[in-house]
Amino acid sequence: MVRIAMDPVEGSLPAPKWAARARRIVRPAVVSLLARKEPKYHPRGNLFEKVPFIFHLHPHHCRPLKRFWLALILLTFAATALPQEPTAPPIPNSAQANTPPLPPAAPFTPFAVSAPKTNAPAQPSLIAPFDSAAATREWLDSIPADQKAKSNAYFQGGYWLILWNFLITALIALLLLATRTSARIRDFAERSTRFKAMQVIIYAIPYIILTAALSFPLTVYERYFREHQYGMATQTFGPWFAEQLKGLIIALILGPIFLVALYAVFRAAPRTWWLWATAVVVAGTFFFSFIFPLFIEPIFNKYTPLTDPKIRDPILQLARANEIPVTKVFVVDASRQTKRVSANVAGFLNTTRIALNDNLLNQCTLPEIRAVMAHEMGHYVLNHIVKLALFSALSFLVGFALTKAAFDLLVRKYGSRWGVCDIADPAGLPLIGLSIGIYFFLITPLSNTSSRVIEREADIFGINAAREPDGMAKIALKLGIYRKMEPTPLEEFVFFDHPSGRSRIRMAMDWKAANLPNGTFDPSVGKPK
Repeated sequence: MVRIAMDPVEGSLPAPKWAARARRIVRPAVVSLLARKEPKYHPRGNLFEKVPFIFHLHPHHCRPLKRFWLALILLTFAATALPQEPTAPPIPNSAQANTPPLPPAAPFTPFAVSAPKTNAPAQPSLIAPFDSAAATREWLDSIPADQKAKSNAYFQGGYWLILWNFLITALIALLLLATRTSARIRDFAERSTRFKAMQVIIYAIPYIILTAALSFPLTVYERYFREHQYGMATQTFGPWFAEQLKGLIIALILGPIFLVALYAVFRAAPRTWWLWATAVVVAGTFFFSFIFPLFIEPIFNKYTPLTDPKIRDPILQLARANEIPVTKVFVVDASRQTKRVSANVAGFLNTTRIALNDNLLNQCTLPEIRAVMAHEMGHYVLNHIVKLALFSALSFLVGFALTKAAFDLLVRKYGSRWGVCDIADPAGLPLIGLSIGIYFFLITPLSNTSSRVIEREADIFGINAAREPDGMAKIALKLGIYRKMEPTPLEEFVFFDHPSGRSRIRMAMDWKAANLPNGTFDPSVGKPK
């Protein structure tokens, strides 16, 4: 062992450098401590005056001791952080007497200390797990069997209506071409005026009337007799027919305007018209979305402000929370036409409007209304109008490209027989409609899937905004009056443009299971009430 002396001793080994440094630090401290005086009371409140302290020394003497104090502090913290004996419980606050106690927190241990092993058997958990699949099954089983059979028959009949609508439309187009009726209307338009745009308008008006008249038998069955057969309609034939005439007048106004723009593209770009026609369709979609809530809907229904604050204020709260610029909620008198529940958030910028029909208002509770309105707000907040317009643009781009190839091929083969010259000839409109109709009939599963994905996104948004899982489940049952609740996966993929009732209830129950408060369980949670 090396001896460290205060002064060098004759004959001893030379001290190492660290010993010399220690001597320089320790000697002044020892001398100062031996020469200290008694503490002197300071009248101003300082307990001691001129008490020698180690940090009064020169700074370079203090650095090693500062490291010592840092190590001492860390050891002290480690000692105090170890589990201590339990202390007395705090005195309860009378203001919080009714508040349920929180579960005890696990003790904090800064080091990985393994818990001692015991042979005591594990205690069973007092919290029963929430089974969202079983809860979904209970909701679905609450539907009466006769009601489920009726809704299934109604919805499955719609599968055949998709086919019949396609076949009737195709037959009308072939009839107008094969009988040269389309060519005769075109000849009449050309004799009436030499302006191309006016020729398109003169052709479009009788074309729209003819197609509406020829398809009217299927329309009256599908939209009137069948709706009454299944108890969905409330309107007599007279008012219903009057509304069909209103729709025809609107088509006679907007249809020719759209066709004028479309045929202007055909004449300007006969080879690349399919690109520019897609742009016309997208622009027309946005234009129609802008004018529909302001000018079209009020023609068929009356919109009045909702005055009941118990319903209005929660809806406006949801709107404000999601940055929707509205100050009113409107009620639509849809009950004079149908028994269906419905709502929407439509428009752009200052035309945005929140509306719910009076069936929703009269048939549903506030949690159900909040669930529906939050879903509709999801469409607005998530820009689903824009997304659907982009999907429509992509669909029409592909469809118009295929239509161009089919149109050119068929005109070369049958053009002289049908009296159709080229794409800019209005007489070829039935052929364009037939080609694009076949295309959209074949991509029905893709179109429905895109819509179903959008609706599911709105469902997710709505349940997180409204936080009404039971309300969402109950409204799914109400929609199940005219929608099949439990389709096969193939059915849902091909025919459903909305998620099935089963999928929506399961989503609500999964959300509820994930948000149950810790330490509590209500056996009635998730069951139909």
